[in-house]
Amino acid sequence: MNKQELIGQVADTTGLARGDASRAVEAVFDTISNALKRGDEVRLVGFGTFSCSQRKASTGRNPRTGEPMQIKESTQPKFKPGKGLKDSVNT
Repeated sequence: MNKQELIGQVADTTGLARGDASRAVEAVFDTISNALKRGDEVRLVGFGTFSCSQRKASTGRNPRTGEPMQIKESTQPKFKPGKGLKDSVNT
């Protein structure tokens, strides 16, 4: 399922117009992204938890040349599924 299909499903399920459903889905994505940028955790009980973790700087290798290269420190978003989501997938 891609983003447009998700918006279509939300519109069908809620009875919202497609434009309203699109704005609602975008608002959810933006809200989660902004919370993660601030360093907050987004916990949706029964669905899962969005958070960020720090990756340390490291040395890697350029796959083309094999030369060592520095990989910068970065912040990585993570998602941990909740029990409700796991149970719904495994039924």
